[in-house]
Amino acid sequence: MEPMKPMQPMKPMEPMTSGPSWWPDDLGQPSSSGGQNDMHYAFFPDSQRLAIQQGGKVTIYDSGDHRINGVSQSSGGSPEFTSQNGTVDVSELKQVK
Repeated sequence: MEPMKPMQPMKPMEPMTSGPSWWPDDLGQPSSSGGQNDMHYAFFPDSQRLAIQQGGKVTIYDSGDHRINGVSQSSGGSPEFTSQNGTVDVSELKQVK
């Protein structure tokens, strides 16, 4: 029987990536993001932008003074976002793209 050989040190692993972002690159990294059903959102406080992806289409909104940190969506209704000012319906925000 042959003697055991010493173990080789582990090679560094490549960091995991989440893949490409679905929002425009010029928005940078969001402070909060999430999704529910077929809808995803990402909030960018520095540019006051809210990106929403639904049905493969991305729409950008001006969030004004709202700092978005959560979302809820009723069946068939538009998404409602939570901010420091309370609940904000996406229909209340100005679409910019």
